[in-house]
Amino acid sequence: MQELPQPDSEMLKELIRYKMPFGKYKDWIIADLPVSYLEWFQTQGFPAGKLGMLLSTMYEIRLNGLEFLVQGLRKLK
Repeated sequence: MQELPQPDSEMLKELIRYKMPFGKYKDWIIADLPVSYLEWFQTQGFPAGKLGMLLSTMYEIRLNGLEFLVQGLRKLK
């Protein structure tokens, strides 16, 4: 039986700590960004580096209905 991949807990923690550094949603926590903003990045291209990785990860979490991964960490905060 193949084991399912486990989420990277450190990256998930970053989603509830890292703030958007620019734009309309400057200073918003990545996990709190509206899905429409994440979809816009999906069509325009995510920024390079750590920010792009976090935004694309949050997009995938929302797209696949996995918000519970982030919400669970907030409760542990």
